[in-house]
Amino acid sequence: MRKTLVIAAFAAALPAAAADYQIGKTVAIGAPDRWDYVVLDPPGRHAYVAHGDRVTVVDTASGAVTGTLAVGGITHGIQVLPGLDKGYADDGKAGTVAVFDPVSLKILHSIKAEPDADGIVYDRKTGHVLVITGDSGKVVVIDPRSDTVLSEIDGGGPLEFGVSDETGNFYVDGEDKNEIVRMDLTANRTTAHWPLTGCKTPHGLAMDRAHRRLFASCGNGVMDVVNADSGAVLATLPIGQGTDFAEFDEARQVAFSSNRDGTLSRIAERSPDRFEALPPVHTRIGARTMALDGRTGRVYLVASDVTEDPAIPTDARGHYKTVPGSAALLYLDPEKVP
Repeated sequence: MRKTLVIAAFAAALPAAAADYQIGKTVAIGAPDRWDYVVLDPPGRHAYVAHGDRVTVVDTASGAVTGTLAVGGITHGIQVLPGLDKGYADDGKAGTVAVFDPVSLKILHSIKAEPDADGIVYDRKTGHVLVITGDSGKVVVIDPRSDTVLSEIDGGGPLEFGVSDETGNFYVDGEDKNEIVRMDLTANRTTAHWPLTGCKTPHGLAMDRAHRRLFASCGNGVMDVVNADSGAVLATLPIGQGTDFAEFDEARQVAFSSNRDGTLSRIAERSPDRFEALPPVHTRIGARTMALDGRTGRVYLVASDVTEDPAIPTDARGHYKTVPGSAALLYLDPEKVP
């Protein structure tokens, strides 16, 4: 139970809670039990969960599963675009992106990207879809009006997730080099490589756009806070183990990291230069990806039931043995505002 003791000690060392969260609803999505990103459409009416070879769609108000998009291969990233009535989901195994109708969930056509296509981001400034490829180390830029590839931006090594500042810059985690890569989306080129001094293997990345702060969640159990203009690391704070995603709640001024160890870490931004680690919220083992509804503060997570002692991972990557067909979407609601 060594890991359980570590988590307990970590929680005890943090300051008193400023807000509590509780699981308000659980929606079964079933097999396959391998999952990745969960993404909300722009109005927040539907949650799209990538798991295995498909995307399951959940009506967030009722909790009903409304359909399944059969992508094939291994699905990771998803985006539904505002105003264009189309969505994008990738097959990392084939290195392709499926363009789909979000109403009928029919695939309209496929776009060739790069091997290990992973996260997908929509940039409002350029109106382009950005497909982050992990091992290929490139960001594939797609024009959604013609569904053609405009460019491929070389990140200089394997990449994880990224975030747009919506003024023309894109920031993406350089996983192997422990850095943030800044890209210019008007010129489609890399403009900076910023080292993350406290971070090893960054996975999640979120942004406070108003104050120009980046939050990189890292595999060594910390979050680096970075100045989005200079690349300076402003703070390094503790988070849980096994992070795979980060979000920033603008209304509550809190950055989140969802972690495989069954915690949701929270970093409060007290000012643009002062940050505080709040006590973690206990969720479920394996709930490493998340989506945030900024209007309500609700957090969506994905997890399965585990069959063995949750303190003992079943492989070197920290995965756990799960109950077949038990994957579920979790609604985590704030009880009060921090």
